[in-house]
Amino acid sequence: MPKAIARSKTRKSVAKRFKVTGTGKVVRNHASRRHLLASKNAKKKRHMAKSAVVDETDVARIKACLPFSH
Repeated sequence: MPKAIARSKTRKSVAKRFKVTGTGKVVRNHASRRHLLASKNAKKKRHMAKSAVVDETDVARIKACLPFSH
């Protein structure tokens, strides 16, 4: 009986941190938005609330950890 090809499993830590858009871009959340928010001004907190596109040098590494996302 032939051996089955090993399928790569999704790295759950990566799946929780990144999302692949419909066009294939990878988006992430900004850092520094968990604590010590009183010392940050409202503009900084407002801009950190929005998602950011991952740099293209890291996209291949992240997508390799997410084999079932398109």
